[in-house]
Amino acid sequence: MNTDFNHYYQQVRRKHKRDTLLWSGALVVLYLGAGNIAEFNLYAVWVAIPHFFDYLAQTIPVLRWQVLLADRHTLGSLSYWGYRLPVQLPLIWDTVQLALASTMISVLVASALAFLAANNTHSPLPVRIALRTLVAFLRTMPELAWAVMFVMAFGIGAFPGFLTLAVHTVGSLTKLFYESIESASDKPVRGLAACGAGTLQRMRFGLWPQVKPIFLSYSFMRLEVNFRLSTILGLVGAGGIGQELMTNIKLDQYDQVSMTLLLIILVVALLDYISARLRKWVVEGKD
Repeated sequence: MNTDFNHYYQQVRRKHKRDTLLWSGALVVLYLGAGNIAEFNLYAVWVAIPHFFDYLAQTIPVLRWQVLLADRHTLGSLSYWGYRLPVQLPLIWDTVQLALASTMISVLVASALAFLAANNTHSPLPVRIALRTLVAFLRTMPELAWAVMFVMAFGIGAFPGFLTLAVHTVGSLTKLFYESIESASDKPVRGLAACGAGTLQRMRFGLWPQVKPIFLSYSFMRLEVNFRLSTILGLVGAGGIGQELMTNIKLDQYDQVSMTLLLIILVVALLDYISARLRKWVVEGKD
């Protein structure tokens, strides 16, 4: 018995080694091919990387301990560095609202579409194919392309940014959501079906409790992504703190670039902390 098991074990082990070598070789070939097409060059990276740090060094504000708490007209003071905070803080708040509003509406839409697009919810095949094609198109179009089209249609402001984030988020979250539904166990669903439960009842009590934590995780992650994306949308005038950042970069106001980036980093960190607490409260019922 032990001899047969050892023989089988060695066969499986050899097969795993062979598969690992084949896949590793294929990945190396793909990596080298992609690097060649992208003109990746380690020497060029080594030569150019100091310029990246040179730009970062320029954005570091000049602060002097002797005048750190002086008024905004004194070079080297905190007030001088943050003299545009009365403008930047409302823009940060607008950006947070933009990301929150687009994420909330997108989560609702994507949740409904995901149950219709999943293969294990018994929705009609044409509906599944149509929805998967639609959301693939929505997430394939770059955010900047959507933003340009919406800005041309609705003008410069926050509304084109909201539409851009909402459309792209629906496309991304729907795919993540229906894949989560398809990976859920079908045992509760079959048990409910044996008890005479309808389709909506099977999805509500059989699938939803399994996928709710995953939906929440993806939703909170997308909220952070949307906040960061909303800063990029300032390139095309889609509102928020992004326009302030791009204006400062174009005008070479390096101290204000660093202040804007600092505000963005602080808000992202705060959103990460809040989303973790909310997820724990919703899923586990703990503070």
